Amino acid sequence: MRVVISGASGLIGSALSSHLETNGHQVVKLVRRPPAHGELRWDPSIGELSAESLAGADAVVHLAGAGIGDHRWTDSYKAEILDSRVRSTTLLAEAIASCSQRPGVFLSGSAIGYYGASDGRELDEQSPAGSGFLADVCVQWEAGTAAAEAAGVRVAHLRTGIVLAKHGGALKKMLPLFKLGVGGRFGKGDQWQSWISLPDEVGAISYLLTAAVTGAVNLTAPEPVDAAEFARTLGAVLHRPAKVPVPSFGPKLLLGSELADSLLFTGQRVLPRVLQSSGYQFRHATIDTALRAVLA
Repeated sequence: MRVVISGASGLIGSALSSHLETNGHQVVKLVRRPPAHGELRWDPSIGELSAESLAGADAVVHLAGAGIGDHRWTDSYKAEILDSRVRSTTLLAEAIASCSQRPGVFLSGSAIGYYGASDGRELDEQSPAGSGFLADVCVQWEAGTAAAEAAGVRVAHLRTGIVLAKHGGALKKMLPLFKLGVGGRFGKGDQWQSWISLPDEVGAISYLLTAAVTGAVNLTAPEPVDAAEFARTLGAVLHRPAKVPVPSFGPKLLLGSELADSLLFTGQRVLPRVLQSSGYQFRHATIDTALRAVLA
């Protein structure tokens, strides 16, 4: 397959690109700088993308967007988070729809933030959108694929949970404290964490390139855990104690209350029912096997 990928230099995009190339597929990366061999230039901020540059591609995987936890949520950065997703998704969808030889599938990033905070209720792809900034972002983000859907292209929204990898994402930030033996649960520890190992994130996206699946797809493992269990398991895998709880005031002071609450002190119990019912087999279904694999 010839697969066009945005966000190919990120945690998920770089692992996906490597996986596809290893398995004999051609990867074409969308970049904002002058393109090298195997790259295409685009600039969503000014609507720059040649529709015909996508002609002949079998699939487009869209993973680009400003980092959710990279900066404090000022009004200007929240606008950047939203605009970077909606503009880029809409640009890609319209280019896919108008090119002469359309890709057969458009896998577009999203997040489990779509569901808002939950109180422990199980959530799946049929659950309604929640409230709050991240939910609003996800709703508009997913709506950006409309032009591709209207053109008859198969579209799936990748509602991704916490991606576990030792070299990036949330786990990388947690590891130093846990390795020193001063890690622990965030807050009360009863907030649900819906996670997925990086190998399963890549595996699921690769699977969706050819699986007859459309619409929302939760990219989370089948066994979410609460924050207390996550901390206990991470400590056990590292052979370190994990008994020092992290009170809410520290992260709120560092990150701001809205960002800290959204990422650390509220959660969702999200299940991957579409993936499982369509036949995807998880490599790491439990938090113990996932952490042992990604930290090996």
